[in-house]
Amino acid sequence: MTIFLQILFGILGGFFGGLGMGGGTLLIPLLTIFLGFDQQLSQGINLLTFLIMAVFSLYIHSRNGLIETKGIVWIILGGVVFAVGGSFLATMLPSMVLRRCFGVFLSILAIFEFIKALKEK
Repeated sequence: MTIFLQILFGILGGFFGGLGMGGGTLLIPLLTIFLGFDQQLSQGINLLTFLIMAVFSLYIHSRNGLIETKGIVWIILGGVVFAVGGSFLATMLPSMVLRRCFGVFLSILAIFEFIKALKEK
């Protein structure tokens, strides 16, 4: 059953990641809830799978003209600098604290998406 779930979660994470919707947003909760992985391990697995899947998604998006390179250097620079700090922080926080922070992040994201959907009606 575990291998089946791992394959299923890979398919779901890859599909949503390919759509540009952040497969890790789905993959991390699936790994922690259904496979019992701790938060740090789930995030580490997500980072590795994201890296590999992102290469293919980036290629396809680029071929279809869906990549804007203007100003991207600043986004990459800020992302790299703060990814280092965030990575160190993630390894120091207890798993439950990290899990709660991720839950709060997802909740805030859901609220913003809900409000946006209401405004578009």
